[in-house]
Amino acid sequence: MIRLYDTLRREIRPLAMRDEGKLSLYACGPTVYDHPHLGHARQALTYDVIRRYVEWTGIDVHHVANVTDIDDNIIDRANREGSTEPEVAATWEAVYDTAMDALDILRPHDRPHATEYVEQMVAFIETLVGNGSAYVTYSGVYLRVHAVDDYGALVHRSVDELREGAGARIEVDDTKEDPLDFALWKAAKPDEPTWPSPWGPGRPGWHIECVTMSLDVLGDGFDLHGGGSDLVFPHHTNERAEAIAAGRDFARHWMHNAMLNIGGEKMSKSLGNFTTIQDLLDEHPLNGRALRLLLLQTHYRKTMEINPDVMAKARAGIERFDAMARKAAAAGVSITGAEPDAAAVDAFRAAMDDDLGTPEAVATIFETVRRANAALDDRDEAAAGLVATVFDLAGALGIRVGDRGADDAPDDDDDAGIDALVAARTAAREAKDFAEADRLRDELTARGILVEDTPDGPIWRRR
Repeated sequence: MIRLYDTLRREIRPLAMRDEGKLSLYACGPTVYDHPHLGHARQALTYDVIRRYVEWTGIDVHHVANVTDIDDNIIDRANREGSTEPEVAATWEAVYDTAMDALDILRPHDRPHATEYVEQMVAFIETLVGNGSAYVTYSGVYLRVHAVDDYGALVHRSVDELREGAGARIEVDDTKEDPLDFALWKAAKPDEPTWPSPWGPGRPGWHIECVTMSLDVLGDGFDLHGGGSDLVFPHHTNERAEAIAAGRDFARHWMHNAMLNIGGEKMSKSLGNFTTIQDLLDEHPLNGRALRLLLLQTHYRKTMEINPDVMAKARAGIERFDAMARKAAAAGVSITGAEPDAAAVDAFRAAMDDDLGTPEAVATIFETVRRANAALDDRDEAAAGLVATVFDLAGALGIRVGDRGADDAPDDDDDAGIDALVAARTAAREAKDFAEADRLRDELTARGILVEDTPDGPIWRRR
């Protein structure tokens, strides 16, 4: 059974499932108003890998990720552009989807949008007002934090510590009973979209959106709630408080991925040091697959650095996978019906079951690539099983092997063109025209292509 670190309990423990054979997973999705950046990629990929691996083990997954399509940033962008909030949200949701598709991140099974759930949010807030957990002022409706037992348990701070340390993260409002109290409903402001409510027109607060949608789609006591570590406070802390105040069973396990560094500093829009996913994809045709590999080579709970050097190493890793696949194809090795290597599979599962140990799991795959290449060179009958194991284990992590999608196809050095040059070099060697063979090798080298001569013919890979 997979064991994951639980942010609430501060320990690695089994990921128990409410319904046998099915994992219910809620991961906070995007607020759609701008280009997604590499931090969004790391968060989305973490829960994509959880889903893929659990499904690979034979367990069904119900994966839900919301879209926040009404928010201060969306309103501000619509005002700047002379557009509408729905138009802004639709535009940038499509951009987000395109970026995630390029990274082979599976779309969630359900994707509730905040604006579709306002009526349910109002009903949820009515429950909180009715039981005394929330109060109404002219500026909105607020949750009484002091009425919630162990309010700061998720972030492991007392209410007093949070009050003293939250600083700028607490919304200043003189009408609140306590600075920590947070908005469930925001009263209408000029030139903002509004919905009707018992407390007058307005719009929902951020936290009530996720708690309402997750409970509606997955039901009480769902298995796993995930997001970036920057969401532990206030967002996830406040979601949990709302559910407790309403007497609802909320997430049974909390999981959070760490942040990214750029040049030694936390990547953030406020610092202006973020890189968009599209910018990275535009830099090199292999960067989509390479970014996934790079993120997997760092444990999800560890802060990691992204820079050109580590991206180059990740691209070289992708080339190792593809070169093995080409070598196997050239040798006529079929993996259909091949028996996977039991030792490699066991090592992979042990790593993944231990708090999603993707660095060790990836290392197991690369060791299997090395063994597969050696078996192919030796014409060992074990080659088929080893190659099949690489495809299987890489697939469990969402790594494509030897399968270049549209995002991987270079403009000049297309695979067919390289194959033609390699074939021409082979023909020149067979004709003993070594000057021409050397010229073709030099041309391939200039294009960044390395050629390896094997008993089954030449195999090429990109440097």
